Amino acid sequence: MLNVKRIPVNMLEENCYIVSDDTGKAVIIDCGALYENDRNAIQTYLRENGLTVEHHLCTHMHYDHCFGAAFLADSLHVAPEYNADDEMIYNGMGSDIFGPLVLTMTQNRPAAARYLNDGDTVAFGRHRFVVLQTPGHSPGGLCFYCEAERTVFVGDTIFRCSIGRSDLPGGNEQALLNSIRNKLFVLPDETVVYPGHGPQTQIGFEKQNNPYVS
Repeated sequence: MLNVKRIPVNMLEENCYIVSDDTGKAVIIDCGALYENDRNAIQTYLRENGLTVEHHLCTHMHYDHCFGAAFLADSLHVAPEYNADDEMIYNGMGSDIFGPLVLTMTQNRPAAARYLNDGDTVAFGRHRFVVLQTPGHSPGGLCFYCEAERTVFVGDTIFRCSIGRSDLPGGNEQALLNSIRNKLFVLPDETVVYPGHGPQTQIGFEKQNNPYVS
């Protein structure tokens, strides 16, 4: 069984997820921890549950999803794992959106521990994620699917009754829609969807109710 802890972080209330199982091994997905209280919430949960973090997985490299990359690298010795097509975003493409916070990122930006591609697997404890490459919101967008638990972490690819923006640098609306139809909507209807912002949903519900994807 997967234990999923959602911790909304930074000014955009990005969903940072701590995912673990009964072995005490964990992964953190999209650590956007920017403020001290963000970091404290993550550290407290890890400490109180006796968890060891083995991976920092990034669905994409927009800064609100990886503000905490240096924090995890320094405190837990895990560097981000992401798709190389988002390297240009991580290096500053479109960073004017965040103003002075860009300096925080460019001065404290750990290199990738691993570049992830479609079909790769990430193992921790008794579980594994399969990497689904889902460009559109960003060139290197990824989702992480656990078949055994019917669970997928989708970043900003899709939300409850909505989809991610495609008007940011490197975005592509048609690619985003193709990713949703061909990579996510082929998953079992009961699959629980954990997005980068807002509440969780299910694949079957989105297939029936999402007005942006017909």
